This record gives sequence, C-alpha cells and structure tokens, in this order.
Amino acid sequence: MKKVLNVGGNTKAIALPPQYAEFEHLLLDIDPRGSPDVVCDARELATLGVGQFDAVYCSHNLEHYYRHDVRRVLAGFLHVLKDGGFADIRVPDILDVMRATVERGLDIDDVLYVSTAGPIMVLDVLYGFHAEIEQSGQDFFAHKTGFSQKSLLTAVRNAGFSRTYSMVGNLEVRVLAFKGTPDPAARALFSLPND
Repeated sequence: MKKVLNVGGNTKAIALPPQYAEFEHLLLDIDPRGSPDVVCDARELATLGVGQFDAVYCSHNLEHYYRHDVRRVLAGFLHVLKDGGFADIRVPDILDVMRATVERGLDIDDVLYVSTAGPIMVLDVLYGFHAEIEQSGQDFFAHKTGFSQKSLLTAVRNAGFSRTYSMVGNLEVRVLAFKGTPDPAARALFSLPND
C-alpha cells in the first residue's frame, strides 16, 4: 500500500482529498492534541527515515514557517519521499486575498469568507487564525510568511523538486511537486498531462 505523510494536518478527523483514498495515511503535526502518528516540527523531517513515503500532503501549513525555514521544510519533504514521489502543497494565495480585499472594499478585520471553523477575517489569512492562536496560546498557529503562485513555484523548484504543476483558485495556490518523473499512476491520479 502506498503511504502519504500528512504534514501539519492537525487531526485525522479532517479528511484528505479523494486521491488519497487508497493510501495509508500517517499524520505528522507539532501539536499533540490532534493525536498525530508523529509529533514533529516539519523543520525536523530530516530526522525521519529517508524515502519512506510515496506522497507528502501539506495543506495550509507551509505559511506557518518563516521564509528562511521554508527551504528546510521542503528539503525535508524530499528527504522522506521515495524517488518518483510527490508533495501536494496548498497555501493561501496572498495575491488573490489582496485582490479580493481591495475589490470588495474590505478592512483587515472584515470577514473574507466563512469556513467550517467559522468566519475568517482578512487578518486571519495574513497572520493566522486568531481564534486558534488565542485559544491555544501557541504561536506555531501564526502565519509567518505568504505565497503567490510564482513564489511557491520558485521555492519548490529551488528546493530541488524536478517537475511541478500548479493551480490557483478559491484564494489558494496548489502545487504538485515531484521528486523525479511522475509515473503513469500519479499522472492518472491527478489527471496530469503527458509532457
């Protein structure tokens, strides 16, 4: 069975996308409250065994690291991935957030959208979900950097990923980054072009 490492996913109660239905799901998180399989800061992924995962799923976690630490986190993804494996990275699209804020005439404390966690203010997307930070008292929930499609692709390519695919929409940037060449199964899983 293929294995996916869910980096910073908080809890297994939050479902992974359907592409991962046939993967064994291992959760890595810095916060032990969500009962992760591995309690670890993503900057320390190099302490795990090399090449043991087929995929890394990282949804809205990379922005929780300072800009200078992003390369270290991405290097950790490469470390734990098997050859041909991939990282599925999703982050807020700061350019789209700024565009929506200006176009809608929003202030930083205005609600940008409503999620299952409740109303999300512009401030929450830029600096981290204030309610979680306040309730937990943990600054690792704060956002310490931000990305556009271009800046995330640059970071991923500079980290050493060989093949990348990116999408934007719904205030989010998503990048699929491969360690090597995508195999036919991965191409089919994500409907990637044969290039």
